Order: sequence, then structure tokens, then C-alpha cells
Amino acid sequence: MTTHEVEHGTTVRAPAADVYRIIADVENWPLVFPPSVHVERTAIGEGEERIAVWATANGTAKGWTSRRRLDRAALRVDFRQEVSAAPVASMGGTWIVEAQDADTTRVRLLHDYRAVDDDPAGLSWIDAAVDRNSRAELAALKAWAERGTTEDGPTFVFEDTVRIAGAAKDVYDFLDQAQLWSERLPHVRRVELTEDTPGLQILEMDTVAKDGSVHTTKSVRVCFPHQRIVYKQTTLPALLLLHTGSWELTEDGDDVLATSRHTVTLNTDSVPKVLGAQAGRAEARNFVRGALSANSRATLALAKEFAEARHD
Repeated sequence: MTTHEVEHGTTVRAPAADVYRIIADVENWPLVFPPSVHVERTAIGEGEERIAVWATANGTAKGWTSRRRLDRAALRVDFRQEVSAAPVASMGGTWIVEAQDADTTRVRLLHDYRAVDDDPAGLSWIDAAVDRNSRAELAALKAWAERGTTEDGPTFVFEDTVRIAGAAKDVYDFLDQAQLWSERLPHVRRVELTEDTPGLQILEMDTVAKDGSVHTTKSVRVCFPHQRIVYKQTTLPALLLLHTGSWELTEDGDDVLATSRHTVTLNTDSVPKVLGAQAGRAEARNFVRGALSANSRATLALAKEFAEARHD
């Protein structure tokens, strides 16, 4: 079988140690890299870890596991997929972080891969996916490292929790069966759910805001029965550059604590157009939090009603 090798790179106006930290902190990748939906890590030994990754590639959702070796002194991360998703037969590579000076860093991203049975169509698919994702990840890494963070920055987190006197399975079923949300949730006008791989869903829906406007969103959801569902929006409303979230279920005695958690990044350039010339970041934060929390609380309230009716 033929192994193909490619390299992508970018120059970042940030210290090399800061850039390396972003690459090493894999659990935050969904906030940094557009293709990444969810990542979980397990430490194996000194400087070595296993990660489970769910991400988009060429418009489809994929999941795989990899081993990573982190060398903080050399500013290098090697990775190799342990379980690949077709048409990938094998894939690995290296992140190489090179300090140009105190505030400038060169990042090189190397990949090597093989297609299942050396299939030309599969190889073409991998070529396109690696190129698209590598370019997107390097651009996002550059933007994230150069932007820095401030306390009142465009990224913020919030959550809503409801106590439910029911079973976690029933609450989970309500949240998992999103294909029924247009019948169950007043703010959902249209919904399409596909699940070609069990536990990995593509959810597209039209939701109605308080002012009557309709917004179309599309998300990739990773489901962990009967504990949580994590998701990342891939089609976003105008006010957002990023929206990741989760539905988390925690047993508390005979009850279940159901929490909806959101992490969002404002599209500050669109705030005047959407909210008016006088609106600023504070108004946008309040608007986004109010809209998302209202939908989350409505969903949790109906999940509570659904689960408690089955618990009686």
C-alpha cells in the first residue's frame, strides 16, 4: 500500500510556548479548530496520551482514536490514529512548533496516510479532507493565538440546570430523539436528523425567535447514552462565530439534574447590523445568552414533563 505525505504551515505572531500550549490542550480543540466537534483524552504515560476525536471532514462527521506523544522541550506533538474511519486505512503526523523570534512562530503540520485498498477515489477524498482541515486548523490556530483573551472577550460560557423527578434514560431519550422536536418543542419549526453512525448525529433545524424571525442551524452531535450529548454548530446565526454545547445528566438521589451548557464566541462585526448601531459587546452577550437560555429552558422543561410522566 502506498503512503502519501503532505505538509502545511503558517506563521503566527505569538510566542512559541503559547502556540504549543494550544496544540497540546486537545480538549479545547472544538473551541479553536472549526473541524473539531468533541475530543476526549486519556493519559497513558509520561508525555503520551490516547484521544478520541469526533470531527467533520469534507462535510461528513467522522470519529477515530489516536495516540499522541507530546515533547514540550522540543515543541513537538506526534500523533498516530489507532482506529481510523474509512476511507482512511492509516494516518499519522506531527505538529512542529519553531520559534522564529520571541514573538513569532512557524508552525508545520505534517501528515502521512494510506487509503483503504489504495482506492483512488478514497485517496482523493483523503487528500481533499487533509488539505481542507489542515488549512482551516492552521488559520484558526493563528487567529486564536494572535487574538489573546480578555475578561470581557467575545467567548463566554453559561448554563441552565433543571431538577427532574424521573429516570435519566427518559430524559436522555427526549434529548436524543431530536427528529421529534418539531412536534414537541414550540420554538422548533423544522428538523432533520441523520445518524449514519450510531451515536453520531447531524441535526439541522429551523427555530423561531421571540420576534418571529426564523434561524436555521446545523450541528454535529456526539451521544453518550444515558449521560450526555455534546454538539457543535456548523451552520451558525449571524451573531456567532462559535457555538458548542452539551446536555448533561447527573443522578442526584432519586432525581436527575439536567444541565444545558453553552460556549459561544460573538461575531462582533455583525453586532451593529443585527442589533443596531448603538449595540455593543455587552448587549450582544445579553441577547445571545437570553435567546439560547430561553430555548434551553423550554427544552428542559418539556424533557422534565416527558420524563416525570413516565416515572409516575
